[in-house]
Amino acid sequence: MKISRRSFLGQSALGVAAASIVPRHVLGGPKFVPPSEKVNIALVGAGGQGRTNLRALFQEPDAQCIAVADPIEQFSLEAFYYKGMGGRKPVKAEVESHYAQKTPNFRCAEYEDFRAMLEKEKAIDAVLCATPDHLHAYVSIAAMRSGKHVFCEKPLTHNIWEARLVAKVAKETGVATQMGNIGHSRDGIRQTCEWIWDGAIGPVREVHAWVGAGRWNKTLTGLPTDRPPTPPGVNWDLWIGPREPVPYHPAYTPVTWRDFWAFGTGALGDFGCHDMDAACWALDLRAPTTVEAHPAGQMNDDIAPHGELCYYQFGPRNNQPPVRLTWYTGGLKPPCPEEIGELKALPDRGVLFVGDKGLMLCEGAGGPPRLLPLQKTREYKKPPATLPRSKGHHRDWLDACKGGPPASSHFEYAARLTEIVLLGVLSLRTRRKIAWDAENLAARNFPDANPIIRGHYRKGWEIAG
Repeated sequence: MKISRRSFLGQSALGVAAASIVPRHVLGGPKFVPPSEKVNIALVGAGGQGRTNLRALFQEPDAQCIAVADPIEQFSLEAFYYKGMGGRKPVKAEVESHYAQKTPNFRCAEYEDFRAMLEKEKAIDAVLCATPDHLHAYVSIAAMRSGKHVFCEKPLTHNIWEARLVAKVAKETGVATQMGNIGHSRDGIRQTCEWIWDGAIGPVREVHAWVGAGRWNKTLTGLPTDRPPTPPGVNWDLWIGPREPVPYHPAYTPVTWRDFWAFGTGALGDFGCHDMDAACWALDLRAPTTVEAHPAGQMNDDIAPHGELCYYQFGPRNNQPPVRLTWYTGGLKPPCPEEIGELKALPDRGVLFVGDKGLMLCEGAGGPPRLLPLQKTREYKKPPATLPRSKGHHRDWLDACKGGPPASSHFEYAARLTEIVLLGVLSLRTRRKIAWDAENLAARNFPDANPIIRGHYRKGWEIAG
């Protein structure tokens, strides 16, 4: 019996039976793409970050984008670092232009609603989710339960309950996953782990991580109050998704949705999965015992602060001592250590490990480590590489889609890192020090935190646990 790839992938529930007919080494196993074939990818969220991810995938000869979904037809990104145009129509045009160089008349499907896309486009193997934070879990879970591999931007989810659920569904479905904290695939973060495990600075008891980012909407003090008309080509109700409706306003999108708790998680959620990553991996950080965050500048129940200072306390782990991690945004930084020496000042973004035997400074987002003062780096006998080096953040995910090893920021790890980040957001939003009960998914000292821990979903957008 001859089974086509399309029919095989479209019948993931029959994967075991199919594998008994066609050998696993040919098909790559249930849900996996044969090594010789292209991974058909659908983009959900055609903003600046979605477009950036697509351009990275354009460099991979065995990946092709066959569908794009976004509730907005087009919008300008000129006011942001992305530049150019976003939205489903410009991104669809860019996709078709790219692939037409080798495949004349290549066509990319276009959808307003990703749910309709998943229903109709049976050839989709994998989904790349680059929506605002409040839709990450909804999109990722729907895709995984449809048997699609998933790459989701960071943070993995908008609330802590979602992070646990996304990890659970990823394990249940067995699909290939990767979160978009691209620094996790750099050599630098692996060197940081190897040096710390080698004892370069002794047991680590403090970590400081900082980034200069702050609020996008500098002058707003809450939700916008004026009511401009909704532009043509914008399905605002669909963009809102699971949140309670608010009138359209350009202060929300593109990009600036990060400022609003209903849709984003502020600078902490935006950068925490990048710049706490090295500490999480190297020190095997899991649930903190307490988290205490303080806003820098104005904040309320609707809008994130201009910056924050956040203290995480972690208990002992596998013969490692307790560690305190301090997070800074909005221009805040730790004090400059005397050992900074010839560097003269801390960088605008970085991570500082404080050990019993010295200091290690890393660039943000997985950058390479340096011992302080720098003379120690020059004298240090560096350990051999023990962690496998990445072939590239997207490349590793594609290989996993084809039955290769899991990508290193798979959803089990990504959910753990995201939960740590979102606990800081929880402390900020509740304005309380949180004593975290990880087993019961609860704040021991503040039961009223539960609505933020678990979120609220309007009718028709609920996520089944």
